Amino acid sequence: MLQMMLRPRWVLALIFALAVAAAFALLGQWQIERAVEQSTTIERPTEEVLAFGDLVQPDEPTEQVATAQRVEVHGTVVPGDTVLIEGRLNDGVAGFWVVAHLEVTDAAPGGLPIALGWAPDRASAQAAADAVDAAADGSEVSVVGRFLPSEAPIEPDEDGDPYAMTTVAVAQLINVWADFDDRPVYFGYITTTDAAPGLEAIASPPPEESVELNWLNVFYAVEWAVFAGFAVYLWYRLVRDAVEREEQEAEEAAAAAAGSGAAAPPTSGGPSAR
Repeated sequence: MLQMMLRPRWVLALIFALAVAAAFALLGQWQIERAVEQSTTIERPTEEVLAFGDLVQPDEPTEQVATAQRVEVHGTVVPGDTVLIEGRLNDGVAGFWVVAHLEVTDAAPGGLPIALGWAPDRASAQAAADAVDAAADGSEVSVVGRFLPSEAPIEPDEDGDPYAMTTVAVAQLINVWADFDDRPVYFGYITTTDAAPGLEAIASPPPEESVELNWLNVFYAVEWAVFAGFAVYLWYRLVRDAVEREEQEAEEAAAAAAGSGAAAPPTSGGPSAR
């Protein structure tokens, strides 16, 4: 078989197969490079405090540019609308968030949830919430914190408090805010940098840069690798078939030659009978 491989015809075929395999390998490498892409988290100056009104509009979905951005907003706290969000982790410890209702005054008017801080137990959280409502006298306040999109509401357990909330869901909050009908609302909330009295600051780190793997491109890269291997295997299979065909033809020729030599009958050399 080695002698067959060294024939010019099959050497040229091998060179062609290797060229095709190399092309497929380059295509596979290109797909691998495309498989690892930057995630949708775009590098932004999230730790720079920006004006809230320049990033977000009421009754509009939260855009990527505003997500996790530190902002400053002015408004008035609406008394009686402060609620507790239970089951919130702060550095791994479960507790309660105190979330107030802020009516924005330095941007497009609208209701905005403000997470004022965290407490380890309900009693401490409720005391802080009562203090927030008591201090809400209609004067304008400035809030600095990280803006995050609204969370999805979660239905309470059947045997639990039907009014308990475990997420900061704007769609749920506007149903418990007093006299809040069809007024504008921001579909997000702010975790304040400085906690309200009696509370601890909510741990809200900046977003991390992440890398995601595009599995469709990985699948294409594997396909190109298979094609490259198949190109070389096809050459090998063609050479093997040619060797087997020549060996079979040689065996048939040898068998035919042996058969023709044994078939000649002997001739008599005596005188013919009268």
